[in-house]
Amino acid sequence: MPLSDWLKHRRQQLAGDPAGKRTVPGGIWSKCANCGETIYQRDILENLHVCPECDHHFPPSPDEWVAALLDKDSWRQTNSNLTPEDPLGFIGRKSYKESLAAAMAVTDGHEGIMTGHGRLADRAVYLGVMDFRFIAGSMGAVVGEKVTRLFESAKDERSPVIMVAASGGARMQEGMLSLMQMAKTTAAVARHSDAGLPYISILTNPTPGGVLASFASLGDIIIAEPRAHIGFAGPRIIQQPLGEELPKGFQRAEALLEHGMIDKIIHRRDLRNELAGLLGYLAGETSSKVGATR
Repeated sequence: MPLSDWLKHRRQQLAGDPAGKRTVPGGIWSKCANCGETIYQRDILENLHVCPECDHHFPPSPDEWVAALLDKDSWRQTNSNLTPEDPLGFIGRKSYKESLAAAMAVTDGHEGIMTGHGRLADRAVYLGVMDFRFIAGSMGAVVGEKVTRLFESAKDERSPVIMVAASGGARMQEGMLSLMQMAKTTAAVARHSDAGLPYISILTNPTPGGVLASFASLGDIIIAEPRAHIGFAGPRIIQQPLGEELPKGFQRAEALLEHGMIDKIIHRRDLRNELAGLLGYLAGETSSKVGATR
């Protein structure tokens, strides 16, 4: 049986399961969270983690973001030695230390953001990529410190910054220390901006809370991926005191673009070329000099 026929048969099987209890084998097939289609995992990877059926944007890992955006072999990670601690001895359903250990095991990393520098279309850039797998990409003291150091280093090197945001907001396990990072990162962005250097912010799904309320919304150019959920507080929190239904598409990228909160929505397949062009324009180059060849 041809693979296309097998896929069609498999989709019919899944569609005919009223209880929705059929599972998709891990590692080879994935089920799209948006359209429910069963997709060959390799097709998703080759399509930059975008569903080929409905265009839903899955979240890549930081390493995959680096490979998609930067010139080959140009990436140098910075501040990877910074690791979070448990200053409050926080214990909820499980302890903060247990949450950190689980997140590190899943991500093979030390925190909810990876920072460093490389080249995009042969132009030096500093890049930060948040990792939603690490406690929902929440911002604690180490995330705030890494963001601050990223902007400070970029200022010293006279380089632009690109930030890929994906976060659940502030990290409650660190209490006030987490909220302080909003002011700290905002000040670092301001110093970079005062030096006359460009900052491009990319908002992916989701980007709410303290991250949006600080460095993620301060880009000279703010880009969002299609249908990304972007907002300070969740829809339910907003809807309850209002006592009425929220507009269709509330807090989606398309609504924010319509109301002037972001500058552009860019599909992931076009993002590298668009970034190369924007960096060129911000540097005052003519269009003939702008390109994104690897």
